[in-house]
Amino acid sequence: MPLSFQHKSLWLMFLSLLLGFGLYFQAVLPMTTPDVRPEHVARFVGAVIALVIVQVVGHLGIALLDRRPDTDERDRLYALRGARNASYVLATGVFAALCTALLTEGNFLFTHVLLAAWVLAQLVEIGSQLVSYGRGG
Repeated sequence: MPLSFQHKSLWLMFLSLLLGFGLYFQAVLPMTTPDVRPEHVARFVGAVIALVIVQVVGHLGIALLDRRPDTDERDRLYALRGARNASYVLATGVFAALCTALLTEGNFLFTHVLLAAWVLAQLVEIGSQLVSYGRGG
């Protein structure tokens, strides 16, 4: 059975987030310093710009190949399930970031724990939807 527009879109978002922020964290985390520096900001902006370009171009390609972007009840159920799972990850990550802020100097670790929690929550949300599509419910 061919993948739906939503399923292809989820794969695109999952892989681009994993690759984009995986490369970002791989480049930035060895540079641990007490504070966020301009080179960190430049790398972050570069990662976001690359992510936007990949996702826009990818979604344009998917839309050209699959002209049926309609959603049904199943898609909405999978999205709700993913959002529920992501909310637990995000809440835990925010708590971890706040603890990090209390226990460390500067803002480098705090901002990166918070960013990692957000990225992980997005991956869990999308991953939950992909698992639901794979299992058929």
